Amino acid sequence: MTHFDAIIIGAGQAGPPLASRLASEDYKVAIVERKFFGGTCVNTGCTPTKAMVASAKVAHTVKHASAHGVIGASNFKIDFDQVKKRRDEIVMQSREGLETWMEDDENITVFKGQARFINNKALQVDGNQIQAEKIFINVGGRARIANHEEGLEYLTNSSILNLDELPEHLVIIGGSYVGVEFAQMFRRFGCKVTIIEKGEYLLSKEDHDVSENVKDILEKEGIHIRTKAECIYAKTSEEEGVEVEINCDDGDPAVSGSHLLYAVGRVPNTDDLGLENTDIEVDGHGYIKIDDYLNTTVEGVWALGDCNGKGAFTHTAYNDFEIVENGLFGNGGKKVSDRISCYALYMDPPLARVGMTAEEVIKKGIRALKAEMLMSKVARANEKGETEGFMKVIVDAESHLILGASILGVGADEIIHSIIDVMYAKQPYTVMKNAVHIHPTVSELIPTMLSNLKEI
Repeated sequence: MTHFDAIIIGAGQAGPPLASRLASEDYKVAIVERKFFGGTCVNTGCTPTKAMVASAKVAHTVKHASAHGVIGASNFKIDFDQVKKRRDEIVMQSREGLETWMEDDENITVFKGQARFINNKALQVDGNQIQAEKIFINVGGRARIANHEEGLEYLTNSSILNLDELPEHLVIIGGSYVGVEFAQMFRRFGCKVTIIEKGEYLLSKEDHDVSENVKDILEKEGIHIRTKAECIYAKTSEEEGVEVEINCDDGDPAVSGSHLLYAVGRVPNTDDLGLENTDIEVDGHGYIKIDDYLNTTVEGVWALGDCNGKGAFTHTAYNDFEIVENGLFGNGGKKVSDRISCYALYMDPPLARVGMTAEEVIKKGIRALKAEMLMSKVARANEKGETEGFMKVIVDAESHLILGASILGVGADEIIHSIIDVMYAKQPYTVMKNAVHIHPTVSELIPTMLSNLKEI
């Protein structure tokens, strides 16, 4: 049994910075990674998919170049090998940089293999047994798989990156963020694409007007969308590859395609950690139970990132690192409940969200004001020829604090941060309304929009 001051299980977004911080305090640190440094974000999430989204946007721009007065550019083809080569170079740069950084630190020992708890403070990593008084679980999650025929070949957000050729017809089960991003991406690469969603509309966590706008954008690009799909069941089709029974009220009762992608959510990677050998508790979905400071039910053991169920994003995982670091070496004032929910959907145009939706505000009975503006009313959007979408901000009618915002449109993933910062500063919306923004930008219309608040 080898003793360390701290053990970190998983080299995702929270792991490496925590290892580095502990090592800088002369902790002897073991970091265990069974596959690739960087976790989901670097290897199968943000980095590779956003690189491919960028390639798909270039294809879309070239296809519609004549609208900008550029003639003859539409006669092009997708070199999928080159798309993947560019993507993989970006991934490897991040992955190898992280691994080298960890291995070069004299206070950090890297173990490559599957970690399993022996007891509350000891782990088995292949042939090694290691122990520490401080253990940090950062094991992430993986794609959830729905009901299907035994032996069916299917894709997940990870395995779809290994395709050598573009699908003829990609059928996607799940109409949320992952499904929408891959749908538009592969449609722009020239594939036929169908989205099957069990719910009444796409992006079930968003306001209905946002969902309908997203659906309209996707359908304009030729993506077929089937909602209210009850009794979804996938099976092999001898003729086309895969067939998905959907039992909808309208349309064909089944959809056939060449490839199937599951995009129906995520599950935590906690089922093979040997938690049954510990006093670490999980909830009914397998997420590790934590308090506001990321402590588990065992003293000296913390859970960070996707496996704790308190965030499913790179930025929330990194914030988990900041909370733990502050608890160990700061004033202990940072906590999970201080975090304002924010995220982006990287379709084109992107959807950016922060705080509460209008529907959540209404459900909670909060007296609130709402301001909206179509992107077609924004000069900068018109100049760029990207007028799809709209902006919406929700304000508390009494305190004048911003409760939430939805921005669907060009630059939304960057524009949203001006609103996020005001919300964290706990300042009234009038701070933004009275600000002088640069022209011509999309952001300059936020003060104008906030001058037209109306009660919900």
